[in-house]
Amino acid sequence: MSRVPQIKVPATYIRGGTSKGVFFRRADLPEACQQPGEARDRFLMRVIGSPDPYGQQIDGMGGATSSTSKTVILDKSTQPGHDVDYLFGQVAINKAFVDWSGNCGNLTAAVGAFAIMSGFVNAERIPENGICTVRIWQKNISKTIVAHVPITNGEVQETGDFELDGVTFPAAEVVIEFMDPADGEGSMFPTGNVVDDLEVPGIGTFKATLINSGIPTIFLNAADIGYTGTELQKDLNSDSAALERFETMRAWGAVKMGLISDIAEAATRQHTPKIAFVAPATAYTASSGKEIAAADIDVCVRALSMGKLHHAMMGTAAVAIATAAAVPGTLVNLAAGGGERNAVTFGHPSGSLRVGAEAEIRSGEWTATKAVMGRSARVLMEGWVRVPGDSF
Repeated sequence: MSRVPQIKVPATYIRGGTSKGVFFRRADLPEACQQPGEARDRFLMRVIGSPDPYGQQIDGMGGATSSTSKTVILDKSTQPGHDVDYLFGQVAINKAFVDWSGNCGNLTAAVGAFAIMSGFVNAERIPENGICTVRIWQKNISKTIVAHVPITNGEVQETGDFELDGVTFPAAEVVIEFMDPADGEGSMFPTGNVVDDLEVPGIGTFKATLINSGIPTIFLNAADIGYTGTELQKDLNSDSAALERFETMRAWGAVKMGLISDIAEAATRQHTPKIAFVAPATAYTASSGKEIAAADIDVCVRALSMGKLHHAMMGTAAVAIATAAAVPGTLVNLAAGGGERNAVTFGHPSGSLRVGAEAEIRSGEWTATKAVMGRSARVLMEGWVRVPGDSF
């Protein structure tokens, strides 16, 4: 029996927002994995420990959730006026594929710091003390993101007193600006409507807001699908029938948004679109035991990621929430009380989050100009990751 030895590849394991991922410099990857293709995908899957029929990713760096089955590849930017190119790969847990169809807003919080540490940001732009502005080119969706990274004594400051619901310990705040966050080409509202009737054969017809901002997202009213908007993971993720219904609704929503032509394609596009449900502000107890008062939030939102209810909120979905809240008449806006707004505080399973957004009408269509949120990031481990040499 032949035995192929393991190889080791420089890597850094980082928490960004409420997610964790394995970060690579593109030049550090095996040569065959430095370009898109099967070799790169197989390498990243082996790093994370997928596909795993047990659903645990024991033989890899993944944590068996959508929030912890993530990879990032960074490189010196080739785009004028940018410092770093950021490519995100969402690794499926029990299936053999990597989804490159969207961004990870949570891990975006770590991209600026990693870019500085990796030498992608010119030294003269890094203050001895203050804030370093890192200009990120998000390759998955061809958009600009600006990260404001705190610097102390010439180095990235990771510790601080900023608290982020869904993350146990405080850290330094990183302010993230998503510029022109409408995802991909075309209209922010791909059907031309802020509310549509989403017909799902065998299940029903539902009011829905379909939006491309941050990440393509389908918003439903919680009450219309039998929920309150205060659910936690334990209330939904053990209900296989409910999760199957959500996946069916997500697939039909993807077709209506023009992201896929047939619902069968949704099986290989699990990262996008997201599906979420909203309800008016209601008091509830978060997963940590923290009491969330109705007076402290504008709206309740629950979102699913990779087929399961997310433990907090995806960063890109937070952009979609804030943008939808800024447009009068969307389901998110109506659940938040209606009217005009440039920021929203929403309740999620782990607590609450405030996100600012600006939207305006251009040439007769709504468009988002910017979304802003505070996140945090911290390097957990750095060194090498090892994989069998025949993995890719």
